[in-house]
Amino acid sequence: MDLEFLGGAGEIGRSAILIDDTLLLDYGMDSGNPPSFPVGDVDPESVVVSHGHLDHVGSLPSLLSGDARPEIHWTPPTADLAMLLARDTLKLHGGSYDCPFTEAELARVSEVSRTHGYREPFEAGGYEVTFFDAGHVPGSTHVLVSDGETRLLYTGDFNTESQNLLPGTTARPDADVVICESTYSDTTRPPRARLEREFAESLRTTIWEGGTVVVPAFAIGRTQEALCICEEHDLECYVDGMGKRVTELFLRPRNREFLRDPALLRRAKGNARFVDGRDGQRRRIADQNTIIVTTSGMLHGGPAMTYVPEIRSHPANKIALTGYQVEGTPGRDLLETGSAEIDGRVMRVSAQVEQYDFSAHADRNGLLEFLESYRDAEIAVVHGDRCEAFATELRADGYDATAPGLGDTVAY
Repeated sequence: MDLEFLGGAGEIGRSAILIDDTLLLDYGMDSGNPPSFPVGDVDPESVVVSHGHLDHVGSLPSLLSGDARPEIHWTPPTADLAMLLARDTLKLHGGSYDCPFTEAELARVSEVSRTHGYREPFEAGGYEVTFFDAGHVPGSTHVLVSDGETRLLYTGDFNTESQNLLPGTTARPDADVVICESTYSDTTRPPRARLEREFAESLRTTIWEGGTVVVPAFAIGRTQEALCICEEHDLECYVDGMGKRVTELFLRPRNREFLRDPALLRRAKGNARFVDGRDGQRRRIADQNTIIVTTSGMLHGGPAMTYVPEIRSHPANKIALTGYQVEGTPGRDLLETGSAEIDGRVMRVSAQVEQYDFSAHADRNGLLEFLESYRDAEIAVVHGDRCEAFATELRADGYDATAPGLGDTVAY
């Protein structure tokens, strides 16, 4: 197999890998300012998508320009998430250079969509492909590709530790080549149960002391995890932003089987009060002694732009960040300086600021545990900001590991 690394090599974002000029694995975008897209020109016969995050599906509709109609293979939740994100991208950037596709191209996606469950082999672009549960977000997959001689495993993003939404991945299909994500190859996290307990206790303490808690959370996965924690610890909350639509999407009949415990998410949804964003509603909610779970997770948009200015001045209030804050984002600035640029104004924040690492990626221990099953395989390290360093560490431990560069073509 000849693999061309068109994105996500030595970086996080715009994941895209082309096999033999025929089968494309993911086609994402990096939503930075300005955004960036996979390199090179592609015209695949088929596309296989690992999961529904922007950095893996964000450029997908652009493959359907002109006469091109490659089939797109994914799980039902991934298909639904991709459409939701694409419509949001059009709403934000439609008609601008920042949008890689048009309304017409997006409309064609449903024509070529083919959905599959886990462990159900199917044909795509002349290869046999099988999905395995990756434990990252609902519908996320490890992708096993076989040409009859070589078995390639693309891990996608994965997690070995269980979450409220999903069990950790236990799939270890036989493979000759493994393309492995490495997002948290230098990070070791405490046990998830302890993090959740500390998070709930912190929120409860702020409520007892008369404060308001804003919980910035990514719409896909993190918002639902926060709602489940609130439900399990008897904490009432509001939910705002795209996370509302994603919660409803996960509870659609065709997607429930991809959840660890659909009943828990239904209870969590019932425990939360959905905000519709009417004039003045968000400011009235911010004045309450309550918990508000809202996008965006890094404070660079969404309803958080209303809530944070409203609660920032009182030290009894709290901002509980639920994930990694990329350098240059308001969330990162807030952690490091106590100030952040919100809606064009730099604001000093007197409210308490805390960070909890509820990442849905495997940490270093999880990555090494997963790769232990592939000591005889060739390993290609991708999707990280220290891919070469991790590959070097793996080689020192006896693995045949490399870190392809952006645009590289490698034969396996």
